[in-house]
Amino acid sequence: MVRGMMDRGYPKEFAERCFNQIKGFGEYGFPQSHAASFALLVYASSWVKTYYPDVFCAALLNSQPMGFYAPAQLIRDAREHGVTILPVDINQSEWDSTLEESRFDGRAIDPRHRSMRDVIRTGHAVRLGFRQVKGLAEEAIARRLIANRGEGYHSVHDLWLRSGLEKADLERLADADAFGSIGLSRRAALWAVRGLDAAKAKEKLPLFDLADGADLRPETRQVLPAMLPGEEVIEDYRALSLSLKAHPVSFLREDFRRLGITRSVDLLDVPNGRRVTIGGVVLVRQRPGSAKGVIFLTIEDETGVANAIVWPKMFDRYRSVVMGARLVKIRGRLQSKDGVIHTVVEHIEDITPMLGLLQKEARRFGVSQRSDEALQSGGDPRQRRRAGGAEVSMRGGPHIGPIVPAVEEGLWPAHGGRAAAAVAVAVATATGREAMFRMTSGMMSRGWPAQPASCREGGISIKELLRGY
Repeated sequence: MVRGMMDRGYPKEFAERCFNQIKGFGEYGFPQSHAASFALLVYASSWVKTYYPDVFCAALLNSQPMGFYAPAQLIRDAREHGVTILPVDINQSEWDSTLEESRFDGRAIDPRHRSMRDVIRTGHAVRLGFRQVKGLAEEAIARRLIANRGEGYHSVHDLWLRSGLEKADLERLADADAFGSIGLSRRAALWAVRGLDAAKAKEKLPLFDLADGADLRPETRQVLPAMLPGEEVIEDYRALSLSLKAHPVSFLREDFRRLGITRSVDLLDVPNGRRVTIGGVVLVRQRPGSAKGVIFLTIEDETGVANAIVWPKMFDRYRSVVMGARLVKIRGRLQSKDGVIHTVVEHIEDITPMLGLLQKEARRFGVSQRSDEALQSGGDPRQRRRAGGAEVSMRGGPHIGPIVPAVEEGLWPAHGGRAAAAVAVAVATATGREAMFRMTSGMMSRGWPAQPASCREGGISIKELLRGY
């Protein structure tokens, strides 16, 4: 290197200095410093999670989107370690999730983590922040709701007048069940929001300012029917992508029992090598480049997560189910060693239609159409608005086949994946979200060549637009 630089006219002293700098970096700069910094990061993260799971949970919630787990899974893990999770509330929450003084009860720790009862030192509960509510903007919440909160809001009308929030934001807060501190249920809060004037709060006449924000509009208190538990969970997932009340699979447990499906928590007692049947909502599909085509599937029920291994041969056989199903039943042989449990897939079945039981329950009691978005992957309203201009012209149309709600990056060729994803977005926009779930993985497997005439992604990725539960 030095000789080559000198041949090109660089001074020897300068060439040697460059060489020594590169040499120093090569010997320490990346391999060792990277390993040392990563080791420190891992140690610090593990220490915090071990002793202060409340701090760990709040920090990761405030760093979303990132990492491997969604907020719902982070919260589930924290609760299993005895951490109390408090809901979003207009009088208690900040934009970020925060810690509130709370007495730690070791008896709340899941039996699987009972060895941690004398280790965990937490003394706080985690209060979910407004960032968890879909559609809210940080600026509006921080500058209006939080800044004008004072000693607290007393009613929906009081919040509207003093904060100056748009009615749409108040409706999002009601959808998120954020009025608990003033004694309003989700349905009662929505009723109150929709009873507000059409004009913005800042446009109210000066005459009414003399009333010092008092609500001078007496109204007969309406007795609204209570929402069923399943309905509450649907609304929670639609507004927050999680629920502190229950897990969707908990409402299907009796059906799962009849199908012979073992709960995730019970896999700890199943001997190594035995065949089992597991089931749950699909959380993650991964195919690392170093795994030689093996797919790692993570599913979740109300008791925890279970991991499944899909060998390439099984993936070829069940490709549409592996890639498209949102609720699955898996039969295979259990592998258990040192507390690490996997199920090697021998058969996988799409049982997503079972989620329709929750939809039927909700519709019987007059839930709005939007309530189904948690089950049909409607996504964040902000993302839907950005994708609102998507149009498509498909010559001959796609094959109609198994459900494919998401295109996972890295599992299909980039060209085919982008084309099919764009078409899925456009079809969903033009004909409703039902159509998205009829898109087929055969589009890629058959080398489908059609390209959409136009598909505006609105500044976000197709993967984000199509990401499911």
